[in-house]
Amino acid sequence: MKVIDHIKNAEGKTLFSFEIIPPVKGKNIQELYDNIDPLMEFKPPFIDVTTSREEYVYIDRDGLLDKKLTRMRPGTVGICASIKHKYDVDTVPHVLCGGFTREETEYLLVDCHYLGIQNVMALRGDAMKEEKYFNPIQGGHTYAIGLVKQIQNLNRGKYLHEVIETDECADFCIGVAGYPEKHLEAPSLQSDLKRLKEKVDAGADYVVTQMFFDNQKYFQFVEAAKAMGINVPIIPGIKPIAIKRHLQLLPQVFRIDIPQELIEAVDDCKNNAAVRQIGIEWAIQQSNELKAAGVPVLHYYSMGKSDNIKAIAKGVF
Repeated sequence: MKVIDHIKNAEGKTLFSFEIIPPVKGKNIQELYDNIDPLMEFKPPFIDVTTSREEYVYIDRDGLLDKKLTRMRPGTVGICASIKHKYDVDTVPHVLCGGFTREETEYLLVDCHYLGIQNVMALRGDAMKEEKYFNPIQGGHTYAIGLVKQIQNLNRGKYLHEVIETDECADFCIGVAGYPEKHLEAPSLQSDLKRLKEKVDAGADYVVTQMFFDNQKYFQFVEAAKAMGINVPIIPGIKPIAIKRHLQLLPQVFRIDIPQELIEAVDDCKNNAAVRQIGIEWAIQQSNELKAAGVPVLHYYSMGKSDNIKAIAKGVF
């Protein structure tokens, strides 16, 4: 079932969903299942699975470093199919511009269609670790709107090199990202909202936000989006702080603000176990306020760990 249909069928009830990352190569998928199992009691209608872009690694060959391009966390579509089969829950694979050609994207979408996966998340992705700015791969999309258009074309039977007349076209529900505190590369929130409007006009069905720690940022973002004519569901993304280093790391990587009250609470913690508890309590407070406001879904960035997400869900659902 499509994400937007899950939202419609909920009839105003706030749903629970979460996001996981594939294991690194060589790891067993059972570790992933062990972290999903505790969250199934909250009946997530869908689970997002991230996609990793390529990165460089250096291999020592007899004292000489050999630079190789690799993808450390492959298997997104396979994991989506496995989760769908094991738990009978819909999955949302992330589809990236970064590191993928248009042809590779088409093959991935065809695989998803064959597997009965009806939802995809269209994202530009980050720059490679060695790059200051995002650069598309040759033959790939530069912006997420290009992905949205390609997916919508596929929904109409229009492939890259041919048009197929058929009653069995793909019918993907398309999610895109939104940034309550603007994308780090956007010159202003207003210009960022214009880009979001373009993605919605191109066919995006719903928006999932970047993490935020101040709900007012989300509420203001939703109002500004509506004023611009963006009328699709906007799902808040929540990430609980888990370690002290997050106070420096999250603002640096994602260009987000952390409320002073939360900063001081974390600073007062003597260890990361205490930080984790503060993160849980803050996320519960955030989630309950958002739920009371009638958000369609509360989407949690679990990053493969479920103990704190389970504690939060118990306090909300």
